Amino acid sequence: MKLRSVLVLIAAAVFLSACAARGVIAERPALTEGNAYLLDTGDKLRITVFGQADLSGEYTVDGTGAISMPLLPPISARGLTAEEFEAALEAELGEKLLRNPNVSIQVTQFRPFFILGEVKNAGQYPYVSGMTVQSAAAIAGGFTYRANVDRVTITRNRGDHIVELGVDSNEAVLPGDTILVRERYF
Repeated sequence: MKLRSVLVLIAAAVFLSACAARGVIAERPALTEGNAYLLDTGDKLRITVFGQADLSGEYTVDGTGAISMPLLPPISARGLTAEEFEAALEAELGEKLLRNPNVSIQVTQFRPFFILGEVKNAGQYPYVSGMTVQSAAAIAGGFTYRANVDRVTITRNRGDHIVELGVDSNEAVLPGDTILVRERYF
């Protein structure tokens, strides 16, 4: 009788451990206000200045991190959120050209990400919102058979400094990131 109950317990443990792999494996918070998207070189913006068709249009953040608009000096956008840049642009327009300007800014295209190393087609690709290292590798044709998915490095620009992060394949990718998938030896 004891042997039978031990076998039933072992069978139940095996069954439950097999079920555990089908549930939530890992959970992490999505982007929050604390890490809001910051504008940088290569972002494309749709700027609408209400009542001013000549100032409204599509603009790209240039290599210096600024936007060049007609009748205004270059306005720095690097390191600002879209809302902060709206406020800066409204202040500049209010000071130089318009009375009580109303501005709306939308990011129409994020700057690309780069993926190197053990993927089939290394290179530059357009960023897709919600991307992880796995989905970035899928866009690049998948991992090669020599890829070490446990040794991935993301190089990220954080304002005035650049950081390298050792991550796993579930880590979120941000626009402008450079992903390096290292080679495994065995």
